[in-house]
Amino acid sequence: MADLIGKVAVVTGGARGIGAASAEILAQRGATVVIADTREQLGRQTAERITASGPGSAEFRTLDVTVEGEVTAVAEETAAAHGGIDFLMNNAGIVESSPTFELDEQTWSGTIAVNLTGTFLCAREFGRRIAGSGGGAIVNVSSIAGLKAVRPELHVAYDASKAGVAQLTRSLAAEWASLGVRVNAVAPGYTRTEILDEVGRDDPAIVEDWLGQIPMRRFIEPSEIARVVAFLFSDDASAITGHVLGADAGYMAV
Repeated sequence: MADLIGKVAVVTGGARGIGAASAEILAQRGATVVIADTREQLGRQTAERITASGPGSAEFRTLDVTVEGEVTAVAEETAAAHGGIDFLMNNAGIVESSPTFELDEQTWSGTIAVNLTGTFLCAREFGRRIAGSGGGAIVNVSSIAGLKAVRPELHVAYDASKAGVAQLTRSLAAEWASLGVRVNAVAPGYTRTEILDEVGRDDPAIVEDWLGQIPMRRFIEPSEIARVVAFLFSDDASAITGHVLGADAGYMAV
């Protein structure tokens, strides 16, 4: 993984959870990481903690991935500040919880805007700079819920958005291969993030249901997803593009 030394990586939604864990792993392997998030205080704290532990560094930039002008501005500023961009992790995302009959259009559109349109806007604008820097890699965050129907939770807008991310990944990989830009996705299973912990505290029965569906009978740690992301950015994955890699403790196998 030494090929991350001196590289510049942007992680959207990097203030906490899988994004923060990924930013930390990338910095540990030598990259300069730009955390782009709407949560300024938390994002700055995360960047400071990562920089203090080294050997790479992290900085924070405020970004709402649904605002096209902000995405373009942050991409321009980052490329100018660092002389280019090598990697993008499209991690920013939200999830709704609602039976479909009760799901209003505003919630549907808001979920699609962050998870799918935001991924598209960032891929387009940061990808433009990555191609202009001589090539690099993008890792989008899909989900097991974008590859099969999950139960017992109900979040159809999230599911549809993450399925869109998977196909967006394949389409961009084919289009940008000649530009030296590899595009892959990771599809996490049930990962021990703040959101999962909140659900578990409210409904232990759902936790038992989830664990019963996972062959490894455990939740995934954010650092495990982060190591998959670091691999996909590294030269060890130089022949991999257009792939949606499940990191799910065996969930998709059954």
